[in-house]
Amino acid sequence: MDFNFKTGSPEKQRSACLIIAVSHPQKLSSAGHAVDKASDGFLSQIIRQGDMDGKAGQTLLLHNVSGTLADRILLIGIGKETDLNERSFSRVIASVQSALANSGATDAYSCLSEIAVGSHDIDWNIRHTVMKLGNGEYKFDQMKSIKAEKKKGLKKFTIHLSSRSAMKKAEIAISQGIAITAGMDMARDLGNLPGNVCTPSYIAKQAKQLAKGNKQLKVEVLEEADMRKLKMGSLLSVGMGSREPAKLVSIEYKGGKAKDKPIVLVGKGVTFDTGGISLKGGAGMDEMKYDMCGAASVLGTISAIAELKLAINVVGIVPTTENMPDGLATKPGDIVTSMSGQTIEVLNTDAEGRLILCDALTYAAKFNPLYVIDIATLTGACIVALGKVPSAVLGNDETLINSLIASGKTIEDKLWELPLWDEYQEQLDSNFADIANIGGRDAGTITAACFLSRFTKKYKWAHLDIAGTAWKSGAEKGATGRPVPLLTQFILDHC
Repeated sequence: MDFNFKTGSPEKQRSACLIIAVSHPQKLSSAGHAVDKASDGFLSQIIRQGDMDGKAGQTLLLHNVSGTLADRILLIGIGKETDLNERSFSRVIASVQSALANSGATDAYSCLSEIAVGSHDIDWNIRHTVMKLGNGEYKFDQMKSIKAEKKKGLKKFTIHLSSRSAMKKAEIAISQGIAITAGMDMARDLGNLPGNVCTPSYIAKQAKQLAKGNKQLKVEVLEEADMRKLKMGSLLSVGMGSREPAKLVSIEYKGGKAKDKPIVLVGKGVTFDTGGISLKGGAGMDEMKYDMCGAASVLGTISAIAELKLAINVVGIVPTTENMPDGLATKPGDIVTSMSGQTIEVLNTDAEGRLILCDALTYAAKFNPLYVIDIATLTGACIVALGKVPSAVLGNDETLINSLIASGKTIEDKLWELPLWDEYQEQLDSNFADIANIGGRDAGTITAACFLSRFTKKYKWAHLDIAGTAWKSGAEKGATGRPVPLLTQFILDHC
């Protein structure tokens, strides 16, 4: 879909569909009043008759309204203006998309940019609109031999601006919305691909493809021999039972000054997780292809910031492997040595994400980072604690954590902080090694972060557990692309 903006009188716009907001109870927006005047009170009459009262999500499609140049007018209810927030605005956009999907309209002229959503400016409104419409168009049919017939749908979406002074903001907002949506699409595609396609080698190939032709991007792929030289025994231990070689991918985006410290993003990339010798149950195991969504979100975020050419330095690090049962696979009770020199007793081979992340987090120190943020589908306990609404955040720097939470709130990709108190650390005590890789049933998300904290003492660090938010199950099964919006917003906030 092509997005653009335009100033001028709404009633004078030639379009297949003109979109007008109606708030509850029965109140036309300023653009609606202009159209109503041009149509000799037709919209007011419709509202007085009770066809549209402005309740949130209510839609009414009108054809050939006199005094206007649009083929159709879509009235969209936004509810009470005082109740309009980020979530309800998203529902409004979804209702617009649904109403127009089967209308026959191939272009639309939207006056929803004049709606005030909380304290947000017009640029937020525009960017959010672009993202929600873009996400609504996503479809994954790459693996189907017979693809569904494409519907006509919207091809062009024009956003109304009440003054020319907003044009620069609108241009930036549209470009950001398009870039973030494309980054989410990339993350969703990687997540939705099956494990026999999206292997560690495939992820490395996608990183190289992303950097191709872009002088601001540099990719390095460490092979297993390279990791052995660096003594990444923890990362390598996870892939011992797989015939797919593990990789450690780093992708550097250099948009800032050479002396500027980078933000480092570390994404868990287990392309399929059987649990290893601590084998998972068969039901739902197919969804373990999503255990690389942390890696996917890192590549999607790098894609977005590179598209926007942001003036900042960012490094993405992706440790990627399979976790499979085999005669050579790591066994419960085995002890491995991490790159940091700390020894780890592997009590459960299904707690493998922290084993690959710990070596990647040690490796991250070489970049002299401003911040390090790891992103991982790490614990089922996170879903038990928080459900599938927010991702969890823990870390060793409150300023970083608060910034991430604020960025997530801005872009509707929410986080909730869990405590990382020293009292939890003793659950990781081992009789035979420096640390155990699990801490028992209690506080599983917290003890997983406690494990990672042992490897992040040299820098400011935050951990995002996205086990509940990276994908959906059931009828809507598929990767969500989260937290690409959050990470991109965080980086935008630091530019």
